[in-house]
Amino acid sequence: QNTYLQRREKRAPMNVQPYIDQILAIGTQYGVNPFVFAAIYIGAIPFFTISIGWLVRNVRRNKPPTLPILSAGFFFISAYLYLLVAGRNIPLWVYGLVVAMIVYGAVSTFKKVKKRTTSSHGV
Repeated sequence: QNTYLQRREKRAPMNVQPYIDQILAIGTQYGVNPFVFAAIYIGAIPFFTISIGWLVRNVRRNKPPTLPILSAGFFFISAYLYLLVAGRNIPLWVYGLVVAMIVYGAVSTFKKVKKRTTSSHGV
């Protein structure tokens, strides 16, 4: 009887280098560094989360939500903003995809914030 690890060792190792090369080539073609995009995307997550917490707190305390909304919005779109500002000759469908992702994310975030602000438990 083969264990999971024994079966795994028999498989050929997955070579990810062709995928990395393809992503880097696309980045070069459009003037966007995929590593910078990923760093901005991942790096903005904690700041976005803090901004949402700030927003929920302000709404619960009847304080103005303007600054937390602007902060959360900026961190939410920061990686896409880099793509749109640094990118060259980006296909039109990419702009459509970015807009669709932003709209979906905004609606989803609005629903989560609304749920958190109407719930009885703390942030």
